[in-house]
Amino acid sequence: MNKIALITDSTSDLPKEMQEKYNIEVLPLHVIYKDAEYEDGVDITPEAVYNSLTREIPSTSLPSTGRILELFERLKEEGYRDVLSIHISSGLSGTYSMIKNLEENAKQIGLRLHVIDSKSISMGLGFLVIKAAQLIESNTPLNEIIKTLDRFKREVKVFFVLKSLEYLRKGGRIGLVEGALGDMLSIKPIISVNSEGIYYTVVKSRGRNGSIRKLVKIVKSAIGRGRVRVAVMHGNALDEALEILNSIKDEVNISDIFAGQVGPVVGVHTGPGLVGIGFCPD
Repeated sequence: MNKIALITDSTSDLPKEMQEKYNIEVLPLHVIYKDAEYEDGVDITPEAVYNSLTREIPSTSLPSTGRILELFERLKEEGYRDVLSIHISSGLSGTYSMIKNLEENAKQIGLRLHVIDSKSISMGLGFLVIKAAQLIESNTPLNEIIKTLDRFKREVKVFFVLKSLEYLRKGGRIGLVEGALGDMLSIKPIISVNSEGIYYTVVKSRGRNGSIRKLVKIVKSAIGRGRVRVAVMHGNALDEALEILNSIKDEVNISDIFAGQVGPVVGVHTGPGLVGIGFCPD
């Protein structure tokens, strides 16, 4: 049976135990300050990012090409022939394009590289990676895995609200979200990712509490009666995330639920106060 290696990037927000369970390789993006550079989730925490925002808003950058090629060399030595690499939406980051451009390098090493644009972020991406891992574990042929993921990613949904749109604007990730005046009027958009993998406004609400209630209502409606896996994610807003978790866990058909904090790179672009829900069919 041909061995298939599975790679994603640190914006997937996959729990460590999930990475280890399925032997998922995670490429860290970088958080860059004027006098220091860190690898996402390796030597910097989300808390460190949030605590520094009043002094400096860092920039972010793609995974290191050198690190990626070293990983390819190791995977070849471990007996892999095919590499399935699934990444943050190309509409939000250059990570997908960068790794796609390494297909020839992988070929020279002796690997066939297959790169997938998740068109999502955080656990929206994470759910797609978990699905791939389960298909690999069940010895599904690679061509069938790729076809299944192409269908599955259209069913993965992510919705979130922010305390402020400032960080999306400054990071150039505002997409189709309108909100320059909204911050002053306390109008909060419920944001999702469209079919092109770009942020857009689903609906607007007034005030923090109102936007969270609207978020929950939208998610419940989108899930309907289907059986789903759910992730409640937050950016330094654990109490609100737990409230959301408790408000939906008994009202929709959930097979598995997870709550966690988004990683440092996502935190740079969303700022403190992010609360969001991702879900996919079970």
